[in-house]
Amino acid sequence: MKFIVSSGELQKALQTVGGVIATSQSRPILENFLFELSENLLKITASDGETTLINSIEVKSDEDAKIAVPAKIFQDFLKTYGEQPLTLMVKDNEEGSGQLLEILDEKDNFSVALDNAEDYPEIPEFDVAQSVTIPSGVLSEALTNTLFATSNDSLRPVMTGVLFQFGENETNFVSTDSHRLVVYKRTDLIAEPMEFIMPKKPLTIFKNILNNANEDVTIEFNEVMAKFSFGTNIWICRLIDGKYPNYAAVIPKENPNVLTINRNLLLNAIRRASIMSNKSTNQIRFKLSANILHLHAEDTEYANKADMQVPCDYNGEDINIGFSSKFLTEMLSVLSSDDVSMRFSQANKPGILKPVDGLDEEESLLMLSMPVIGM
Repeated sequence: MKFIVSSGELQKALQTVGGVIATSQSRPILENFLFELSENLLKITASDGETTLINSIEVKSDEDAKIAVPAKIFQDFLKTYGEQPLTLMVKDNEEGSGQLLEILDEKDNFSVALDNAEDYPEIPEFDVAQSVTIPSGVLSEALTNTLFATSNDSLRPVMTGVLFQFGENETNFVSTDSHRLVVYKRTDLIAEPMEFIMPKKPLTIFKNILNNANEDVTIEFNEVMAKFSFGTNIWICRLIDGKYPNYAAVIPKENPNVLTINRNLLLNAIRRASIMSNKSTNQIRFKLSANILHLHAEDTEYANKADMQVPCDYNGEDINIGFSSKFLTEMLSVLSSDDVSMRFSQANKPGILKPVDGLDEEESLLMLSMPVIGM
């Protein structure tokens, strides 16, 4: 086996799929990339047993073969190169069993011991029940707005992923960790009713790659597996099994008290006040009266306290309500609007955060934060 490849193109392909490889694999063969050469096309596969990522690049060759290449050492080695052609060829290990991958540049020669490619698991195949096509920009925006609010609680696995909920009139992307909820809605993305829960890890990798993409993404899935395809990329992963919570039930229908404020002004004020907050609750209190937002944070154990006044536009009854400064900071940081609105009903009910501007007519975004009771 022998082929010539651009070091830059190979590095980029490995970075695209390499994020799925776990540092401590229960199956050592999965600490490798699978290289499958078919004449002038090199298909590169990485997997953690649950998620499989595939990318393809063009090379110069006229052979068909496959090898398992140790991921960490090979990636670390490639990072030492600038853009240049590399010749890769496989030869038998004269000093022992197995094979070596020989890497030749203009003047140097390196060798890496290979594992047995036959031990690499087969790419998962499944019967497709349904499929849908989404513009990569829409999917990227949906993941940016939802992934941060997923849970890390392994005892509630359905909350550790993002709900994809397609419908005839709208599509919702939903995440929650029970303390906060995000619903990103599109009315220009419709399909026959269907839904599934995608795990966080592969979606985080997808989001990073989608940032630079402009192709449509085709999603094929059944009750167990999903396959995402766009450009030269294919991702296959196992879905999260279970029933997603009835998120609509926790969204208050009547929220007569409305705060409108500059997003950056509010974000910076919360960041400053939170430094003085209790580090276990991160509580910051909103006291709203007339057109002034009074922010209060306190850590009685260390006698730290913050009292701030922030100008705003407020319509409603006087209210005093506590939130997690950590959650509000994350929500406001994800948004890109100039102004935001916060709506409240009572001090013991959730607050609803929405961008006032910056969204297309076909999209809407709702972020909900549960109140933090007591000081």
